[in-house]
Amino acid sequence: MDGNLEDIRLLEEIQQGSQQSFELFYEKYIRFILHIAYQIIGNKEEAEDVCQEVFLELLQKSFQYQPEKGSVKAWLAVKTKSRSLDRLRKKKPLLMNKLEALVPEKESPLDLIFLNEMERHVLIDALNHLPEKQREAIYRAYFQGETHQQITKHMKKPLGSVKSFIRYGLRNLRKQKSLVKWMEAERGWKE
Repeated sequence: MDGNLEDIRLLEEIQQGSQQSFELFYEKYIRFILHIAYQIIGNKEEAEDVCQEVFLELLQKSFQYQPEKGSVKAWLAVKTKSRSLDRLRKKKPLLMNKLEALVPEKESPLDLIFLNEMERHVLIDALNHLPEKQREAIYRAYFQGETHQQITKHMKKPLGSVKSFIRYGLRNLRKQKSLVKWMEAERGWKE
């Protein structure tokens, strides 16, 4: 049986109250959901809390899945991403809101949007671990397209300092484990 058809059948049985179907669905997707939440949040305990929220919502609102919008797996990925972002927004509202506005969400099919979003959120998390001046200089240069001269005016720093912020910020980004792990071929959940 096709994987998505099996998932749809399980969702229908969950709507009808089948504990066994919920357990099968849970076992099939717990690691997938946990991996997504952890990649976005970067904290195992909070990622586990997001998993609980996603599965609780699934129990209460499994009828919300719409097959014409994508696979069950993509639906879960988007739902997990949304819950994870809600947690991040509570902690890092300013940078998240600015960076989220950079990528339109309706240009690709749901599965491609999910992959693009995952990559973008890994980058956002990495940027949030940089010192503030490095993060601002990189954000202005690469996301707002400002020249070094424009950045010096906004940051009120000499040109040499701005170039150093960018250079050291990029070096620090290259060292971050979250970016290195994302680029690795194996993207499975690692404990």
